[in-house]
Amino acid sequence: MGITSFYFLCFFAVMLILYYSIPRKFQWGFLLLCSVAYCLLAGQGALLLYPIFSVAACDMGTRQLSRTQEQKKRRGILLVTILVNIAILFALKYVNFLINTANGAAHLFGASEDPFSTVHFLAPLGISFYTFSLLGYVIDVYYGLAEHQKNGLKLALYGLYFPNLISGPILKYREQAEQFFVPHAFDYRQVTRGLQRMVWGFFKKLVIAERLGVLVNTVYGSYETFSGTYIWVATAAYAFQLYTDFSGCMDIVLGMSESLGIRLPENFRTPFFSKSVAEYWRRWHITLGVWMKDYVFYPLLRSKLFTKINKKCKEKYGKKRGKQLTTFAAMFVLWFTVGVWHGGDWKYVIGSGLLHWCYIVLEELWAPGFARLLERLHLNAQGRFVTGFRILRTFFFVCVGDLFFRAASVGDAFSMLAGAVRHFDPGILWDGSLLLLGLDGIELAIAALSLLLLWAVSLLQRKGSVRDDIAQKPLPLRWLLWYFLLFAVILFGCYGPGYSATEFIYQGF
Repeated sequence: MGITSFYFLCFFAVMLILYYSIPRKFQWGFLLLCSVAYCLLAGQGALLLYPIFSVAACDMGTRQLSRTQEQKKRRGILLVTILVNIAILFALKYVNFLINTANGAAHLFGASEDPFSTVHFLAPLGISFYTFSLLGYVIDVYYGLAEHQKNGLKLALYGLYFPNLISGPILKYREQAEQFFVPHAFDYRQVTRGLQRMVWGFFKKLVIAERLGVLVNTVYGSYETFSGTYIWVATAAYAFQLYTDFSGCMDIVLGMSESLGIRLPENFRTPFFSKSVAEYWRRWHITLGVWMKDYVFYPLLRSKLFTKINKKCKEKYGKKRGKQLTTFAAMFVLWFTVGVWHGGDWKYVIGSGLLHWCYIVLEELWAPGFARLLERLHLNAQGRFVTGFRILRTFFFVCVGDLFFRAASVGDAFSMLAGAVRHFDPGILWDGSLLLLGLDGIELAIAALSLLLLWAVSLLQRKGSVRDDIAQKPLPLRWLLWYFLLFAVILFGCYGPGYSATEFIYQGF
């Protein structure tokens, strides 16, 4: 039962009515029942045992941490709890990654057949999201940043909250958990604002992402036929498909939660206006970046190993350069982890991880030289020309990473890059060749106009909340705007009998 389906809308409508009808002290328990019901209706019955086991392991671990004062024992409890959760995640998502890597290495040394057979496990919905949210809770309890949740069922709600299982965001217990358990009175403005955001999410997913997906699938499914400019067009389309798909899901999830009185953290902040790859990742999948910095990057820099590396680098290369090299080394581990988080395949490790590490390192090393170049050319670093150039440069770098992310394999990604460079023909942009990619003229026009609307809204979002601005308009204009958006989804959305909207891309992570 996908969240863009009619059945889910019925499920949510009934849940919303009952949520505000029952006594408030039972609301959190009702949400837990709804979360279990959603997993069952989504065909996750037996797989529900995995997140339940993870919640139980974290509950047991933090319970022991709250009772233990001896630091050595506390460290052991933390390590065991983390390893149990990581072991489940690894077994369900990354065993084949190691097997395929080992098979590939064997072929390099002359093996004619795969020495190891892959295994196939079904992973529960949102396993990477709930695992990281729970691990953050355990680590915070260990360091005294959060208190142990004495009620195991409340911790289960935090770990199993069904909107969050779909595609995140990754939660911080000390910042978001309490609102799951407190009573929420019905608030008309809050509910309507949540529903408004859901409509915007449906617009992104059903009107834009689903259409762009047709074009992307056509080219990436037969890149030997469509090379050159077609690959660049499809890759740019995929960048927007990925954004509208993922951020559209976030709008639906955050809007749904807002209507229940629960504020989840934002996961996007107009990422395509970023002037560097580092800035892009501060605006894209924000909660993953925050989690990685808090629980991987900073602890790594403070570790004994990196303290020693930092000391030796400073002695050999000087204070500034030594610190920079140590930071780059920690960043390598960080970005490798980010890549692996996205999936058990080297295309993810490269496209979402190490390639971005290279970008950020080169940007930092190049920054002084770029500043001197602008000074010699008498160009304002904050001017429109330079800002536009940096935005386009960042978008290009991100697209190359997305090409690896979307390609079937690393080998296919390199083949597509080679074909894109060898056969560049911009004439296809205006000679009607784009109509060969699965969308007719009307469908392309709808996609283009929808992207223009998305761009206009993104521009306004840089100045503040668009919903707040609309809320200040006269009542007839407010309803006209929201009804326009609703009917745009109804009239132009890709759905209906015989059509099955694709799963959200990040739902697989």
